Amino acid sequence: MMQHHAHIVSAVFAMHVIAALQGCTARHVVPPPPRAAAAEAIELPTKFIADRIFVLVPVRSGDTLNLYTDTGGGLFVLRSAAARVGWRDTSVISLREIAVDSQFPVPLGAPAGKVPVLVPPPNRALEFDGMLGQAWFADRVWTFDYAARRLLLHPEAPTPTPGAHRVSLGFQTDSSGRRATSFPRIGVVVGGDTLHLLFDTGATGALPPAAVAALGDSLPPVRATSFITSEVLNRWRERHPEWRVLANADETVRGMRMIEVPAVSIAGFRVGPVWFTERPDPNFHQYMSQWMDRRVDGALGGNALRFFRVTVDYPAAVAHFAPVTGT
Repeated sequence: MMQHHAHIVSAVFAMHVIAALQGCTARHVVPPPPRAAAAEAIELPTKFIADRIFVLVPVRSGDTLNLYTDTGGGLFVLRSAAARVGWRDTSVISLREIAVDSQFPVPLGAPAGKVPVLVPPPNRALEFDGMLGQAWFADRVWTFDYAARRLLLHPEAPTPTPGAHRVSLGFQTDSSGRRATSFPRIGVVVGGDTLHLLFDTGATGALPPAAVAALGDSLPPVRATSFITSEVLNRWRERHPEWRVLANADETVRGMRMIEVPAVSIAGFRVGPVWFTERPDPNFHQYMSQWMDRRVDGALGGNALRFFRVTVDYPAAVAHFAPVTGT
């Protein structure tokens, strides 16, 4: 989710991004790429870093845009990146015009290929050139294959992987029943309780040195995480005092804790352990929930999704989860 990612945007900047992108949060019917004879999936050029997915877009200037993918975020390119690749317009950039089609055959951006150009907060070094958010994922069928480190776009819904489980996704609709936003909601079970979370491939935490040392793993400090509200975290602590908790575990929002949940049930599969990073209740109960079909208590991020090969069918509002080994 855009407002919570480490080294991405401050909370204030994120609110401005969402406000600026209201035209992008409405459902955009983006035509799929021309269908291949066998309706083969298109593999996007990507890099996976600590279960976070970046799409690499070759541009005509010979440069490459490094765009962060975020099903719970907005759609924009940073002004510095737009200028670097020779784009002069300071309000919108046409990725479709600057991308090298032969190397990146996937439609980019809203219907006209226009993506807002934004300026990040001062004194904030960002690790990417922009974000491909919910308006870009909308109305398409995607596979997030964490084990194989691949992101696939399907011209049509593929046959589910044998053994995969199907789960319904919730989307906000307007009074006419038309989809208003494309932020997916998913239900999971933790400790016997069903929780409603944002399906958030971009959820990111930034661990301070003490937290990195406490975990003792080989991942970088900036990594995929999942989010949970203070209310739920406190309830978990009360019911499960044995669950591991780290104090001051995030540099993005000071004072936030992390809690290790031994297992999460996702689409009927029990996987874990999964770390959840704390966020104040209003961040999700009020702010994020206004874009969802019902109130959410947090976000399910790449550190939980990495246990699966997930195919998300936005038009059908379903996802298919196939567990993978070696995670």
